[in-house]
Amino acid sequence: MANELTGRRRGKPAGEELRRRAVAAVLEKGMTGHAAALHFEVSERSVARWISRYRERGHLREAPRPGRPSRIEPERERIFAVLERRPDLSIRALQAALAARGLVFGTGSLQRFLTRHGLQRARRLPRRRQRAPKAGGRN
Repeated sequence: MANELTGRRRGKPAGEELRRRAVAAVLEKGMTGHAAALHFEVSERSVARWISRYRERGHLREAPRPGRPSRIEPERERIFAVLERRPDLSIRALQAALAARGLVFGTGSLQRFLTRHGLQRARRLPRRRQRAPKAGGRN
């Protein structure tokens, strides 16, 4: 359920604009941290943390999060070139086409990449093989 005032869903991080407005309410308008927390429907601890961050850093942007750099994003143009030539490729066929060009990615990585760029692949169900009737017996 989305909050009417802030436009964010419960449990999701507050955006920079909401943080900026809450800090401005306290520092510029003289509102208490408790009143700002009630008004913006966030915790008092969050408002206090945002004020502290603003005083220390001079901004409210989140710090960069640690993590491994993407291996697939630098190859974006090459992947798009393959898909431009053959837009009907399944994930596995795309994976094989990229492997032939020396780009090895898992199917999950490819699926997330395509989803991130709005290029969903249709999921194809495997065909069922029909059994051949047994010779000289009942079916």
